[in-house]
Amino acid sequence: MLPEMLVLVDQADQVIGVEEKMKVHREGLLHRAFSIMIFNNQGQLLIQKRSAIKYHSAGLWANSCCGHPRLHEDNLAAAQRRLREELGFTCPLVKITTVSYALKLANGLYEHEYTHLFTGVYTAGLDLNPDEVAEIKWIMPVDLQQEATLNPEPYAAWFRLYLTTCYAKIFA
Repeated sequence: MLPEMLVLVDQADQVIGVEEKMKVHREGLLHRAFSIMIFNNQGQLLIQKRSAIKYHSAGLWANSCCGHPRLHEDNLAAAQRRLREELGFTCPLVKITTVSYALKLANGLYEHEYTHLFTGVYTAGLDLNPDEVAEIKWIMPVDLQQEATLNPEPYAAWFRLYLTTCYAKIFA
């Protein structure tokens, strides 16, 4: 199986190349990504506990879905693809903002991403991919923000960032 290649970008999200996924995360290279926040009709956010076999942030709670577009793949199309792969559904998505960040993770890895954030509403059943998702739950964003502030350890670093510095853009 060929290694997954990530799209390297500059601070303006212009493509400057591609590189192997693990090298990108070991060296902290800036790359394109997306994150998805799925809500239900009651305003609750779907969050997922990442599978224990993920190469980073395993077993931590994170946003509904996230991933990386392939070279020449539209960000929205990539987000729809990952929803199907991780959670077994698709729904209409709306891009709400972009966020760029550099975070040090465990195991000597880094997230240095130019992330496109999408939201959507979904109320039907899920078909979780156990290689990606260990568990899900629905929670009100204000309750989640409060819990993550009081007890940050169970949450992925980028998700904590969304809940603090980007809360008004995403959840208000």
